[in-house]
Amino acid sequence: MTRLSRVPAVLLVLVAIVSLQFGAGIARTQFEVVGPLGATFLRLAFAAIILLAVLRPRVWTWPAKSWFAAGVLGIALAGMNTMIYLAFDHVPLGVAVTIEFLGPLVLALVQTRRIVDALWALLALAGVLLLGLEGGGSIAVIGLIFAGCAGAFWASYILASAQVGRAIPGIDGLAVALAFAAILTAPLGWSPASVGFTSPTVMLLFVAVAVLSSALPYALELEALRRLPTRIFGVLSSLGPAVAALAGLVILREALGWREIIALVCVTIASIGVTLARGRGTGYQPRRERTPASRTN
Repeated sequence: MTRLSRVPAVLLVLVAIVSLQFGAGIARTQFEVVGPLGATFLRLAFAAIILLAVLRPRVWTWPAKSWFAAGVLGIALAGMNTMIYLAFDHVPLGVAVTIEFLGPLVLALVQTRRIVDALWALLALAGVLLLGLEGGGSIAVIGLIFAGCAGAFWASYILASAQVGRAIPGIDGLAVALAFAAILTAPLGWSPASVGFTSPTVMLLFVAVAVLSSALPYALELEALRRLPTRIFGVLSSLGPAVAALAGLVILREALGWREIIALVCVTIASIGVTLARGRGTGYQPRRERTPASRTN
């Protein structure tokens, strides 16, 4: 981390966001080979293998509460990644991540008592309605449902990772939680994933996805948050849907229509507004309450 400490914290967060969303875009390119469920399993399995090999957590010393916390986080990770990859199979990346982002937004809103937060919620709702009322059938409703479920799992992930952060030092809990998540997704993911086992290219791509979507962004976020206020980090994190839309355009040629763009802007502005309001008052601090785990789209 010595070299990273010389890099501006804001730049570290921005690189982490880009890495995360472009990793998701790369995973999407392999859905025709292994499907969304196979991609979910491979991504979680490789991420777990990499972190376990690097960290080698001393799990035999853990008390029961640490195992329980890691297990709950593993369930949240499995659900979040499965649902968002299923969403990617039906709607553009930018749309899916926009809907998913409602999870932490709603979690923040229900734990605040400010009237202005209700206005931000209405703005986010307006964005969602724009997607839901999209004419011409260009947005698959099932994709929006999957993305909404991913958002719900993201909210539970925030709470679960906060518990892991209190129960397990360092990032060992994340490594074990990823292993749990890989095991949970194996029953549905192993069979479609096995199609890619004979292809070195597919395997290497998912190693890259595991690094881009887990190891690298987490390391960068961890270093950034040693020097960056939570409020600023939350504002930067709100760029996620926009970066996801960019990744979808560059990697998958997914161009968004004007309704989707307006919806993305509404949710992003609402997220920024809620984050800034929390910085001035009381309420739930998003994303970083989930330390030590990282976002795993």
